[in-house]
Amino acid sequence: MDAPTRTPTDDPPDTTDHDTSDHDEAATPRRPETGFTANRPGVVVALAVLAMIVAGALGGGVADRLSPGGFVDPAAESTVADELVAEVFGGGSPDVVLVLDSGDRGVDDPTAAATGIALSDDLAAREDVLQVASYWTLGSPPPLASTDGTKALVLVRLTGSDLDRIASAGDLYDEFENVTLDDGTTVGVAGPQAVFAEINHTVETDLISAELIALPITALLLVWIFGSVSAAVLPLLIGGFSILGTFLVLDVLARLTDVSIFALNFTTAMGLGLAIDYALLIVNRYREELAAGRSVGDAVTITRATAGRTVLFSGLTVASALTALLVFPFVFLRSFAWAGFAVIALAVIGANVVLPAILRLLGHRVNSLSVRNVRAARAVEGGGWHRLALAVMRRPVPIAAAVIAFLLLLGAPFLRVELGLPDDRVLPPDAPARVTSDVLRADFDSREAAAIPIVVTGLDGDAESTNGSTTNELAAYAERLSLVGGVARVDSVAGSFVEGTPLGVVTPGADAMLATVDDGSRTAQLNVVPSIEPISPEAMDLVDELRAVPAPGDAFVGGSAGQLTDTVDGLLARLPLALGLIALVTFVVLFLAFGSVLMPIKAIALNLLSLTGTLGAMVWIYQDGRLEDLLGFEATGTLTATMPVLMFVIAFGLSMDYEVFLLSRIREEWLATSDPVESVARGLARTGRIVTAAAVLIAVVFVSFGLTASVRFMSMFGFGMTLAILVDAFLVRTTLVPAFMRLAGGANWWAPAPLRRFHDRYGFSEGE
Repeated sequence: MDAPTRTPTDDPPDTTDHDTSDHDEAATPRRPETGFTANRPGVVVALAVLAMIVAGALGGGVADRLSPGGFVDPAAESTVADELVAEVFGGGSPDVVLVLDSGDRGVDDPTAAATGIALSDDLAAREDVLQVASYWTLGSPPPLASTDGTKALVLVRLTGSDLDRIASAGDLYDEFENVTLDDGTTVGVAGPQAVFAEINHTVETDLISAELIALPITALLLVWIFGSVSAAVLPLLIGGFSILGTFLVLDVLARLTDVSIFALNFTTAMGLGLAIDYALLIVNRYREELAAGRSVGDAVTITRATAGRTVLFSGLTVASALTALLVFPFVFLRSFAWAGFAVIALAVIGANVVLPAILRLLGHRVNSLSVRNVRAARAVEGGGWHRLALAVMRRPVPIAAAVIAFLLLLGAPFLRVELGLPDDRVLPPDAPARVTSDVLRADFDSREAAAIPIVVTGLDGDAESTNGSTTNELAAYAERLSLVGGVARVDSVAGSFVEGTPLGVVTPGADAMLATVDDGSRTAQLNVVPSIEPISPEAMDLVDELRAVPAPGDAFVGGSAGQLTDTVDGLLARLPLALGLIALVTFVVLFLAFGSVLMPIKAIALNLLSLTGTLGAMVWIYQDGRLEDLLGFEATGTLTATMPVLMFVIAFGLSMDYEVFLLSRIREEWLATSDPVESVARGLARTGRIVTAAAVLIAVVFVSFGLTASVRFMSMFGFGMTLAILVDAFLVRTTLVPAFMRLAGGANWWAPAPLRRFHDRYGFSEGE
């Protein structure tokens, strides 16, 4: 793309002309701004600094109160099953799995057995341990030994809340991971809570690494783009204000409800990104007004009335898109919504209150410590963006067809997306918990630690019936379950079954698998031990088949496989509502901005096209395993179920941000000239540099998180958001938008008379 003509001292991209206009305001004096911000800017800045210090002190430890879970529906069948197991039977899936490797001696060696029993007893005596079961204490079944007889399992259930169990699992992890006991037995640690403990630690470490990369690079780019050190520092200050404030908000929320730890990464990325975006608008407009000869006070007043309103409108637009996340019942998605609302609100406040106060104090010194010649505005005709727009509009059909074909090709892999839940495989292949979990997959025939509990309620409570027909019914049910493909064994009060055949031995603890509940009926628990990976598309098929087996009462299927099935089903069931909400909000917002019926429809269509391409690329990379060596992950054949929805909503909101910037300037030119071609070309010329500069800066933030993220789906989030932002800013806004607007001509701004009157009365536009 050709660049606009520059002088030798003005080589870097000049973003200072975003809000350039003919300055009609010069002929109309504005009333000086009054109020606390205008009269006491020093106090405003001091209060902002104090707020940052307090927020950092109080919210700095928020990570310790956040949960790595939140991927399941609390009202789903699987959740009900797991709750019944805990409440009625005092049981549940193990939180921590210790793998004891006795080497060539084998697990039945007397010394190895004594070590295993002693370790089991020591663990059972701990206050934070609820229950311990092992190969040496349970006997057979279950077969808790490896196929070669050299390794055996110790299953540990912990007490307390999710956070308590994660903390206890972390203590066990630190104590036993890669430890060699006195007799030479080595210990590895796995299990869901141990994995989550390592994920927690990894996320915190990755966050620090990402900030160490993103902040200096962003600072250098800001200096280059703004042309002065003084101006470049401002977005970082607003970013710190919004990020630290959001940490405090999340800390308060975490004391009231569950909040996902992954919201921290999002908070930092969005806080920096929005602060950069909004500061570009505010500072550029302020510089423009100073260059037009206005006083510092008038320049700030006009900036707040124009660019400040745009910032407010942009914040509402992005926040409106995030409301779609509240449609879903998952803590993970809702946490991103709450974090997003907080960071957007604080970024808007920082840009509209704190930043104008700083500008009042700086005055003309906003350009101090310059590294290049800073100019406020210049003619746009003949520049690179202007020529690009005209070139696209001369051949709108072939150019639009080529770009659409490319995006559809990029998005084609999304047609075969497979959804999953996070487990140990989201960690790097060399992570200790991941290594031990891989040993469980490779060396053990069944997945004892991932047994699928089935709870049957409403059984006959009569004692004689329980000793007779009820047990027979449960035996027949367990036999039918054991015949389902992918089932290694079924344990029940009536015994254990393999492929329809009873093993003829008493299941340890079988008597406790039948209980009388408050209403006098009986409730039974059966454990289905799978022979397949519990977090996989095959596991979802297994759950569907298990739920289809006739039961003697009301059956509830739980476990990780049940959670996966219910999560995917819950997402798909609520997805139409979420998409409908986004479409409705987008239509209303863009109509209020531009008074057009066609413009919102076009924006929704182009955003869907752009984001589909991004999601298709993520399937190609992270599900299919392309670039896994380069990016340092191992593909599992699935994407974390909530991530495509999350990426879609956030990227949609950010792309709407750029849509508003571009279309508002095009509309100004259209109202002034009624020229459908030149208005588009001039609008793109006036916004092209600022949109691409903002996109590059935000992309740097997100790619830093992608590069440093050791947790696989957070790496996908970082790189996916980077791709979405760059595709939207450099491809969609520069080709498809002018092409479609050229084809529509004057119809771009059409609306029925009633809607036109409504917009004239209640509408809003950046340029007004």
